[in-house]
Amino acid sequence: MLASTTMLFVELALIRWAGANVVHLSYFSNFILLGSFLGIGIGFLIPAARGQWLTRWTPVPLALLVILVREHPVQVRQNSGQVIYFTAVKTTGLPEWVTLPAIFLLTAMIMAGIGKITADLFRRLPSLDAYRYDLLGSITGSVSFALLSWLRAPSVVWGVLAAAALLILGGRRNTLLYGIPLTAMVAALFMETTTAGISWSPYYKIQLRASSSATRAYTVSANGVPHQSIVPLPVLLGENSPYRQAYDQTPHNPHKRVLVIGAGNGNDVAVALARGAQRVDAVEIDPRLQQIGAQLHPAKPYDDPRVHVHIDDGRAFLERTNTKYDLVVLALPDSLTLVAGASNLRLESYLFTQQAFEAARDHLAPNGAFAMYNYYRKSWLVDRFAGTLDDIYGHAPCMTTFHENAAVLVAGMTAADQSCRQIWRPSGAVPAAASDDHPFPYLLHRTVPTLYLGALGAILLVTLLSVRLTGVRVRRTFRYTDMFLLGAAFLLLETKNVIGFALYFGTTWLVNALVFIGVLLAVLAAVEVRRRLRRVNQLLLQLLLFGSLAVAWFVPAHAVLTLPFAGRLAAAIALAFAPIFCANLIFSDRLASAPDPTSAFGANLLGALTGGALEYLALVTGYQALLLIVATLYLGACVAMRFAGRGPGGRTTRLPDETVAVNT
Repeated sequence: MLASTTMLFVELALIRWAGANVVHLSYFSNFILLGSFLGIGIGFLIPAARGQWLTRWTPVPLALLVILVREHPVQVRQNSGQVIYFTAVKTTGLPEWVTLPAIFLLTAMIMAGIGKITADLFRRLPSLDAYRYDLLGSITGSVSFALLSWLRAPSVVWGVLAAAALLILGGRRNTLLYGIPLTAMVAALFMETTTAGISWSPYYKIQLRASSSATRAYTVSANGVPHQSIVPLPVLLGENSPYRQAYDQTPHNPHKRVLVIGAGNGNDVAVALARGAQRVDAVEIDPRLQQIGAQLHPAKPYDDPRVHVHIDDGRAFLERTNTKYDLVVLALPDSLTLVAGASNLRLESYLFTQQAFEAARDHLAPNGAFAMYNYYRKSWLVDRFAGTLDDIYGHAPCMTTFHENAAVLVAGMTAADQSCRQIWRPSGAVPAAASDDHPFPYLLHRTVPTLYLGALGAILLVTLLSVRLTGVRVRRTFRYTDMFLLGAAFLLLETKNVIGFALYFGTTWLVNALVFIGVLLAVLAAVEVRRRLRRVNQLLLQLLLFGSLAVAWFVPAHAVLTLPFAGRLAAAIALAFAPIFCANLIFSDRLASAPDPTSAFGANLLGALTGGALEYLALVTGYQALLLIVATLYLGACVAMRFAGRGPGGRTTRLPDETVAVNT
């Protein structure tokens, strides 16, 4: 169980830490996830008598990765016309084409070593008992990392815990071999942790710096990218300040009740108070950013009794509150990271869909107004948002432009509720609005960008070469084609569920962590049920699986969103976990009867890698259509099971534990 705990803990830590130091990985977290699946899959597929060098040298690539990233952090200037990233002002470190493949290969090597340790222990137990301990370890790893996120523990704590676990797994004879590289890794993380101004939130590595500029008191960087500035109130209220435009362009609005989404360090809250607001609901997803503002903002906006702070996702807050506002402000809500486990959903994606703009309108009082502003980078992005507001409110919004592609959009409930110096006019063809099913506002067209295609192609090539070079007998895994397909389908299904819960309850780290833990508990429940059954009717399970997928397909997201919280929670759990439970009963039954369960599990992990790559199809199809791909993969797995020697009528008898143990 310790091996499985370590495996998942290290995977989660690598995703968080690498993304905080290599900007590109903040927007491509699947890069580390896919490398982890490749490594673990290889670790399980290597025969027991081979590959012991992997276990002996496991800490070395871990230390190399940490030192490489610490010495050569990469900030990517991304000029693609297909998709927008909010990146650093300039590039630093080694070229990304050097650093990113190195990180992927080192991740695969790290996880292959831990996977090999886990697989060797896996072989000592009956298959379902081993899988049960693997799941318990995974749950422990997930809960542990979630607890550290809640405590905002620095990276050195993650490193110390991972090092201690690896030292125990390595045994006494490997103490020196493990101790030297692990000490180097912890030392590098200690240097990072003790750097002035560095702290960690559940989402970012944050660096706070005092500013010598008269227009800024402090600057805040998140994951190495300039993110926010704490600005004195006189500057915020200056004549050309974007912060005052929402008020200047709605002169007849009383501005008594104001909602600020993306309140951050408190600049917009301070302006709302200065303009006479009697109540300000300040919604901020990151508790550390709000804490910095509460401590350091010279106007002390968060100390004012008129301000009510909500550490929450902005879209989730809109779905829960019944309050009507004179003004709703989307204040620079551009995150610099993705929702973990979902390769293209950013923390703020569901704030910029047509349905989100409609929800904001529904919370406006008569004569109210909606405002949003940011450094949008591209004119087509301004056109997308302004065009969506035009459709919703029935008239063009006000648009005020500033330097560096900054723009403020203000839309009154009616045209008479706004007073514009300039009305928005499209600069070209207006892109279609983002939607809750296709929440990709920064993607120009429904396509997979060449940047992603190139990276996924390289990952596929590395996977094939790695399997070949490590001596894995590919032909032996062909008999586990069904397990491969089950893995691909499960990863896609898990991603779809993460996306669904993010929409229903917010993209917060806590919701995300609870979903992953819930998935693991559903899988564990399926294993426990299977362990207690002597016989399983595969045909019945398959019918239940496809029936639950059909229900999830036909129930639209907006129908769930309209339910009260308790009903929404019940519906989300049923729609998400019913197919997972059925699918893992099928998987557990297949694993129990596999002649070589460890190889079967390895094939399943390589299938999960494939599912992670297939998730990018959502950029074209939207997330709901992923259920069709999931159903197709499960159908292929069911057909493959027939050719894998399943009994007639879809029935199989559980092998005695002694038989499974001998076969492993």
